[in-house]
Amino acid sequence: MSRSEMRSAARLAAVQALYEMDIAVTGVMEAVAEFENHWIGREVEGVTFRAPDVDLFRDIIAGVVREQKLVDRRLDEALAKGWPLKRVEVVLRAVLRAGAYELFFRKDIPVRVTISEYVDVARAFYDEDEPGLVNAVLDALARSVRAAELATRP
Repeated sequence: MSRSEMRSAARLAAVQALYEMDIAVTGVMEAVAEFENHWIGREVEGVTFRAPDVDLFRDIIAGVVREQKLVDRRLDEALAKGWPLKRVEVVLRAVLRAGAYELFFRKDIPVRVTISEYVDVARAFYDEDEPGLVNAVLDALARSVRAAELATRP
């Protein structure tokens, strides 16, 4: 499996772990242990959980939790008026939080890669408008924090 595929798997697993943390109200250590011991690299109910870049997986989860106040505030600002993050469905909220964390704190990952990857994660869960929402919100955040990078052509 390529490094790129392992990073994609890390993002998907991180979103799933963040969802689980939100629903079950578990901490970072419990969520990481649960995914690393019971899900990652295994087949469960016909779904294979590919081996992720473990460092990226752990960083996204820990970073979202550590920086949640900033991430949530900035996401609230980027979302439509009258539709705060707390009203967003739980999986979609996890996708947005993970993507926002990467945009703000993982400058080593190109903006376009981050946005594209999280749109793909959204497509894994949704068929309708949600991937477009993820694209629009993350693009707005990127324009506010990494505008210079977006101004240059790849």
